[in-house]
This record gives sequence, C-alpha cells and structure tokens, in this order.
Amino acid sequence: MAHKVGVIGGDGIGPEVISEGLKVIESSGVDLEIHDYDLGGERYLRDGTILPDSILEEWKGLDVLYLGAVGTPDVPPGVIERGLLLKMRFELDLYINLRPFIASKGKRTDGHDFIVIRENTEGTYAGEGGLLRKGTPHEIATQGSVNTRYGVERCVKYAFDLSRSRPRKHLTLVHKTNVLTFSGDLWERTFYDVAEEYPDVEIAYNHIDAACIYFVENPQRYDVVVTDNLFGDILTDLGGAISGGIGLASSANLNPKRTSPSMFEPVHGSAPDIVGTGQANPTAAILSGALMLDFLNESEAARKIEKACAKPETQNGTTRQIGDAIAALV
Repeated sequence: MAHKVGVIGGDGIGPEVISEGLKVIESSGVDLEIHDYDLGGERYLRDGTILPDSILEEWKGLDVLYLGAVGTPDVPPGVIERGLLLKMRFELDLYINLRPFIASKGKRTDGHDFIVIRENTEGTYAGEGGLLRKGTPHEIATQGSVNTRYGVERCVKYAFDLSRSRPRKHLTLVHKTNVLTFSGDLWERTFYDVAEEYPDVEIAYNHIDAACIYFVENPQRYDVVVTDNLFGDILTDLGGAISGGIGLASSANLNPKRTSPSMFEPVHGSAPDIVGTGQANPTAAILSGALMLDFLNESEAARKIEKACAKPETQNGTTRQIGDAIAALV
C-alpha cells in the first residue's frame, strides 16, 4: 500500500531539493501517494494564505509531510515562521525534533555519530510575552519560556528510549541550570527522575556554552543529546557545521504517538540567491527523506539511501546530478 505523503516544496530551492528527494525515494522502490500543497512565502505574497485550518484538517488523513524550505526576503521575519512552521509543530504536536550528525570523511571531527533531540513545542518558541509602549524610548519587550513537566518528560523519555536502542547507550542533557534556575531545575529534575527507569543508559550533563565547545573540539564524546527548544535550535546548526555543512543536515519533526503526520525537512532554508542555478545540494532533503522512510517502517530503503549519500562521488555536480548519482546507487 502506498504511503500518503503531503509535499510542500515551498520557496526558493525548496522545490528543487524536494524533487531530487522524491526521485531518490522512487528509485528505492517505496511507493508514495503524493499530495502537493502550495504554501510558503510566495503563496503568502500572492493571496495572504499561510496555513488554513482546512489544510491542517486534510493533513490528519496523511501519513507524513515532506517540506523543502519556506521563506522569501519580501515577507517580514516571523510571519511564515510562526504562521506556518510553528503552527505545524504546535497543531500537529510535533514535539520531538530529531537531528542526526555523522561527520563527513576527511573532516577534523571525523568519527562522530550522534543525534540531538530537541523539545519542539515549548520553551521560548511558545510565544509567551509581548511589547509595551512599542516605538517609544520607554519600550519594553518580554519573551517568556514555557516549560511543563508533561512536555519535558515526554521529550526526555523519547531520548532515553533512543539512547537505549543505540550501541553506546549514552545520553547527555544540555541546559543552563546554573543561571536558568527555574526552567533548568525542571529539566534537570525530570532528567534524573526518568533516568531511574533506564539503569542501562549512561548519563551526563553539560551547560550549553560548554557543549558548544565540546561539539567543535570533541564531538565523539556524544551519542544522544537532549535539550530544550532554543538551545536545540542553536546547537543543531553547530552540529551541521561540524558534520560537513548545512547542506547535509537532515531533520525530523516527530509526533511519536502518530496522532498526526510527522514532518521531515532539510534545515538549510530557501537560499533565494541560488535558485535555479543548480548549486543547491539536495543531500539534506534526500537524507530527510530517508528519516521519513524510517518512520514509515521502510528501514531497508532508508539504509540504502543513507549509504549512497555517504559516497564521496555523489557530492559533486549540480542539484540534479547529485540526485541522479544517489538514485543510481540506491
């Protein structure tokens, strides 16, 4: 039976890289039923549409979502991010953001293979706060961080389960407990409470600033990392940089309970300056497609795609040539 996939090519290079991702998946023999959605900055500029509730309702009948990139320079910051991306995370309860990092061959950090689990629906991105006396010399801005025991615990448990399934069985909590004494305390207590249920998993803790240093100097120390929304956003971009560049960085936004479709996307953005030039590396989108296949229990196809992406010969050429090379190996 074909898997029902909602495809949002989006803006900029998004449609280009998603096209290559779908081509590679097709080469694996997995059958997809594609449902296309025209959403993103360009759609917003045309008619003001961001993410209608009617489309959210349609998505509930799909298995997964596959997103290229959204955002254009002509749309003010925050409009598409909050109205589309964050709305998807909140309304579909995509509370796990999973980002794998495997070093490219020849890099100084070669040899690392770790995963960051980022809580995806709380923290500072929940939108608590506001502006007072905007535009005056006495303007005040507040931005709160929302952390619930429920939200933190389900994220931490997912990270422990993932750690237990991997050979090293090691999990590191990253936060800033010495300064963020309320949210940090909740995260720390929850982490150690849950750890009692997983005596076979070795645990550690790093402050976020120390973790940034260790990511660069000694990433091999990590196996699975769990952290909050904002710290995870920053830390995962650094993870991409040490693993060959943002053009190789894949991600999954998961609803592990499968009450809504999970969403898979590269994290490189829409890159409007290189649209149509063939310079966009589709590997991140292709690897995100592999994560999607894993979630759909098509693990054999996912492993073939990951193995093909790791071949040095697939990383030369135009967007289409890279996609063709990977598809040929799959």
